[in-house]
Amino acid sequence: MTIPRIDIVHPGELTPGDRALWNELQATATATANPFMSAQFARAVGRVRPDTRVAVLRRKREPVGYFPYQQGRWGHGRALGLGVSDCQGAVLHPDDVHLDPHHLMRACSLNAWEFNHLESGQHLFLPYSKDQFGSPVVDLTQGFEQYKNHLHTHSRSFLRATRAQERRMIRHLGPLRFVYDDQNRTALRALVDWKSAHYRRTGRRDPFQQTWIANLVHLLADTTSPDCSGILSVLYTGDRPVAAHFGLRSRTILSCWFPSYDRTFATFSPGRILYLRMIEAAAASGIHLVDFGRGDAAYKNSFKTGELMVHEGALRTTGPGAALHWLRQEPKRATRRIVREQPALRRAAVRGLRAVGSMRER
Repeated sequence: MTIPRIDIVHPGELTPGDRALWNELQATATATANPFMSAQFARAVGRVRPDTRVAVLRRKREPVGYFPYQQGRWGHGRALGLGVSDCQGAVLHPDDVHLDPHHLMRACSLNAWEFNHLESGQHLFLPYSKDQFGSPVVDLTQGFEQYKNHLHTHSRSFLRATRAQERRMIRHLGPLRFVYDDQNRTALRALVDWKSAHYRRTGRRDPFQQTWIANLVHLLADTTSPDCSGILSVLYTGDRPVAAHFGLRSRTILSCWFPSYDRTFATFSPGRILYLRMIEAAAASGIHLVDFGRGDAAYKNSFKTGELMVHEGALRTTGPGAALHWLRQEPKRATRRIVREQPALRRAAVRGLRAVGSMRER
């Protein structure tokens, strides 16, 4: 098998044929059917981050794969949209590409490539994983009614409580209105404000303070490709939004991204009500899988039917640049792992973050 030729381009330089083939390859591979792996997502990131690149793999001059990444200083690369993207890796032809990952790194002028949401089907990079995490999902391949049966069996009290909160909310506030694919940009701004306040309140870094992330969300909100569309779902009482979620969908996968709600209505659990209605609407729109994304949350465990495994790590070559990347990243990764694995330390870390959040609000 010959070594593929690798050309490095900006996502905006991809031809229509490249974009069509990319999405065709994406649609045929379970591990890359996620909208975060689409050509449209790469192009959107490329519009807000000038360091975005795509390695186009060619055999006999024909493209057979795409590897999107961000080119940092000292040859340190990052997965596309690292920090906000929930699915990372390469989109490769399953039969025609037999690639040495170190050859790929050299072609990209990288001595390290860091990832934190690599799915299990990304066999090229899996040997370089350091940690793995469950990403809760909802399987809708049998439809919403079958999913409701699952909730009755596995999360009966959660479902009952959510329905009771919905009835209580209607009694106190009047009829609720839900819009699955809402074009109301005022509601999107409200969602961003709620989410930013939540990050500050819990002591976490607010991603919307980074201009490129805020611009990326608004750019994707106007993206309507079958392989990557921004979906804003909103729960209203009258004309007032009380909970909202912005995510991305492909033809069959809805990736959850930014959920939040108006704290004025917190006692009604509006986020749970929103999610239940959103999952029902997603099933009706042809979604087969709702991916909640990596992270521990009680509501995810209540809604989920199973988990996908996602991986964190870094592919490094040899030399001073790779050694520098190891020194910068691995001690921090090891510390996070220790905190995750020790409940007392984890609780202390959460308390510390909340204390920081309280100081921010003063």
